[in-house]
Amino acid sequence: MGAIQKLKGILTNHSETRENHTEESLRSRYYKTTNKNAMKALQELFNKMEGVTVKSVSEEHGEIALQVNKGRKAFVIVTVISVRPFETAVDFSVTTETKLPFDFGYSRQLIKQMYERIDKSMIYIGSGLNSGKK
Repeated sequence: MGAIQKLKGILTNHSETRENHTEESLRSRYYKTTNKNAMKALQELFNKMEGVTVKSVSEEHGEIALQVNKGRKAFVIVTVISVRPFETAVDFSVTTETKLPFDFGYSRQLIKQMYERIDKSMIYIGSGLNSGKK
């Protein structure tokens, strides 16, 4: 990742993961589970996290909305997509609520921390597995 991309990542208040992200740690992560089980496991995980409130859950859309109140405030959308039986992708979109138009990389760090916790609760398969497929 180049210096300009790092600077852009720091000088924003929004970060999200995607399949072919230039930064390896912000690529979509895949877990060996079904969509339904992933949604259940994630809800349990987020309900146990200190300073995190589950605002809404849409099982039919595979989305969980979170409010982070510990430390800096942030709004998080977690998207769960079933790719194949027992292969489910988890993506994040995080917007930090700051007075400044940037959060010095907090939204990126929050995504990384949440992925680390999810990796401990579900079987991790890999990141960006379908980035080369069309």
